Amino acid sequence: MTQLTEVPAHTVVRGAAGPRPGDGRVGELALQTHGLTKRFGTQVAVDAIDLSVPRGAVYGFLGPNGSGKTTTIRMLLGLVTPTAGTRELLGMPIPERANEALHRVGSLVEGPAFHPYLSGRANLARLDAADLLADPRTTGRRIDAALDRVGLLAAAQKRYRAYSLGMRQRLAIAAALLAPRDLLVLDEPTNGLDPQGTREVRSLIGSLAADGATVFVSSHLLSEVEQICTHLGVMRDGRLVAQGGVADVRGTGTSRLRLETGQVEAASRLLVGLGVREVEVEHGVVRGIPDSLAPEDIVAALVGAGVGVRAFDVSAPSLEDLFVSLTGEGFDVSG
Repeated sequence: MTQLTEVPAHTVVRGAAGPRPGDGRVGELALQTHGLTKRFGTQVAVDAIDLSVPRGAVYGFLGPNGSGKTTTIRMLLGLVTPTAGTRELLGMPIPERANEALHRVGSLVEGPAFHPYLSGRANLARLDAADLLADPRTTGRRIDAALDRVGLLAAAQKRYRAYSLGMRQRLAIAAALLAPRDLLVLDEPTNGLDPQGTREVRSLIGSLAADGATVFVSSHLLSEVEQICTHLGVMRDGRLVAQGGVADVRGTGTSRLRLETGQVEAASRLLVGLGVREVEVEHGVVRGIPDSLAPEDIVAALVGAGVGVRAFDVSAPSLEDLFVSLTGEGFDVSG
């Protein structure tokens, strides 16, 4: 059962969805925080957030620029020290067990950084050599496997500077896959990509999740989120304003009715009398917010009062409308 829990300064929607069937780790979370906070002087960049990311989920971490997403990710990965709060990756506290936990976490933060004159394979070899826990005897095999996984094996010998944006992002994800990973943390993995590159990365994220990895992906592209994510967390001004399964979060929005009739004045008066809020008329169409009123009861009341109903619909808000209401800002819906 989904519950709405009131907490200071924000509302967190907690979904009941857990790990994928057959995962064998019922009730476990791949990532969680309690009261995670970061201040820079007097500025509060992240304000006491409680993240809950189930194992096996594709968790979309959303919010306008400056809402605290990247700072949160940096704290999760141990790159920034929190001012307050706790964080766990794969059930292990950070920083106490960071070495153990982070070896099972792959990440892409603020875009890939590679040597332009080296090939894709050579770049991965340099990264693998810097990993003190990597077995040098298996380097070649693991690099080939990572390149193959992201569809770059045929371009392994091509210099990085000749890679397209999509190929560069996929190489960065390959770097995160040089060792087995249970959790992938990707910060804006489709940022700056053309539609083809975006589709490539989206397909890769889907395949990684299908194989059982948990994927935590920061994004501002609603079209991408709707296609790949099972769970959402929405940030606004450093606060987590909504969280849960996609359907749970969408269900917290305000539904609206739309009525087409030749008797708009009579219909408007009747709807107001029934308790419909914010009733307005435009071009022969009546709109309003029915709250808990059942659609069939509204239609029955209209027909009973002799109001002709040409068309009637009650619809949930779009994901874009929901995010505008949660954050007060628009989102990029392209992609």
